[in-house]
Amino acid sequence: MNRTSPPRLFHISSSSHAEYVPQQPKYPQEQPRWQQTPPRMAAPFRSKPPVDDNDFAVNEDPVKLDRVYEKVLGRGSDKMLTEEVKWLAVTHKSFDHGRRGYNDRLCFLGRRIVELQTSLALVHGSSIEPTHVPQDAYGREPFKHSALQGLDTLTEENRSISTNKKRIAQLGERYGLDTVMRWKPRKAPKLKESGFEVVIQQALYAIVGAVALQKGGQVANDIVRERILGPLGLHQGQ
Repeated sequence: MNRTSPPRLFHISSSSHAEYVPQQPKYPQEQPRWQQTPPRMAAPFRSKPPVDDNDFAVNEDPVKLDRVYEKVLGRGSDKMLTEEVKWLAVTHKSFDHGRRGYNDRLCFLGRRIVELQTSLALVHGSSIEPTHVPQDAYGREPFKHSALQGLDTLTEENRSISTNKKRIAQLGERYGLDTVMRWKPRKAPKLKESGFEVVIQQALYAIVGAVALQKGGQVANDIVRERILGPLGLHQGQ
């Protein structure tokens, strides 16, 4: 009668073990993403020839960026945001083909905060006068309440006039935001035709969105009222 032989154990001597050597990354990241183009996102050659006389230099000095943030947010606020977020908020997607990140999502959040505070300023503004209501032929009187005073001034037209891109762009230039924002105009000699006003407006909104994410909504609301709506002449009543 044949008996099954016991299973043979597979043994490897210690001398056969290969020493594990961790591999170094092929593309070492010596600098953060906002400071350089990620190596793996850079093509070995240009697919499109460069355009003549269309060179446009952007700011790379962090000290200059901090000075602008102090103008926009107030003294000492250059430490309010992290270094990466500060550069991201002033970077448009046209810069470096968006490979270093861009401020679209921060702008979306900041725009909503500015629109909300603009609406509140229009409704509760101290300069709003009661609306004249014509006398009713049947002697009826419309309902009145202090909370509804100024509600008829809350229109899309009034809000767009108060914070249109031209006024926001002028405010951004006053703060010096145009000297630090990173973007690539379609035609460097013609910045306005290349969308300058839209880009600087987006950068200012992105800063508001960045503050809201890192410091909270209350801080962002205060900055919008004091640093954006206040200089534009919109003051929210008490």
